[in-house]
Amino acid sequence: VQLQESGPGLVKPSQTLSLTCSVSGVSITASASYWTWLRQSPGKGLEWMGAIAWSGRPYYSPSLQTRTSISRDTSKNQFTLQLSSVTPEDTAVYYCYVNRDYGYWGQGTQVTVSS
Repeated sequence: VQLQESGPGLVKPSQTLSLTCSVSGVSITASASYWTWLRQSPGKGLEWMGAIAWSGRPYYSPSLQTRTSISRDTSKNQFTLQLSSVTPEDTAVYYCYVNRDYGYWGQGTQVTVSS
């Protein structure tokens, strides 16, 4: 199983950040799988942002739910994070993850919010 994040490395304040996680080795519709987005800001711990279940149901962090949308494209075996109205505080390394076996992580992608 492999996960790979992709998306712009630089986003301007107030814009929407959009990242895609491409999955290989397992279908994103595989039972009991939660396809997750997390991030780590400089000097802070890992933050769970949300997930989309194998059924397609999304789950969001209460602190981010008003700005976050997670969706999927089963034909491409991908799932996507959108975070709206970004500020410099959203600068972080963003990771995708799935809770299968012992867990699989993407390598992470740096996103910087700056004008």
